[in-house]
Amino acid sequence: MPPTSPAVEAVLHASAVSVEGRGLLITGGSGSGKSTLALRLMALGATLVADDKVILAVTPDGAVRMSCPGATRGLIEARGVGLIRAEASDATAVAVVDMDRTEDARLPAPRHIAIQGRDLPLIRRVESPAFADILLLYLRGGVAET
Repeated sequence: MPPTSPAVEAVLHASAVSVEGRGLLITGGSGSGKSTLALRLMALGATLVADDKVILAVTPDGAVRMSCPGATRGLIEARGVGLIRAEASDATAVAVVDMDRTEDARLPAPRHIAIQGRDLPLIRRVESPAFADILLLYLRGGVAET
């Protein structure tokens, strides 16, 4: 068996959660709501991957694997409360949420973003109380082809 090439790693200022190993990378500027969205998703049943800093590594099969730096593993910031302990696990990124840009279209055309040289679906923030619910269902089943 040929040797496996090492994963290419990067650290991104972001948060990440997963459902059954399917991960959502949440990006945006400071104060954009990354941790808040992650907390809402966790309250709905998602598992924390990382908060504030996410390690991204491309696996030999081309997937983008997300993990947490050791010192902050299992911790997420709850503004006004402090650091909350939570179960954490690694996950494969299946989509990226951009908290800096708002989606205006009711049924937007698919968007993609390059993460570590791999194209992933890009979802812009939706101004709806159901946004976290929508993302949880997305992680469970994806989007129907139209």
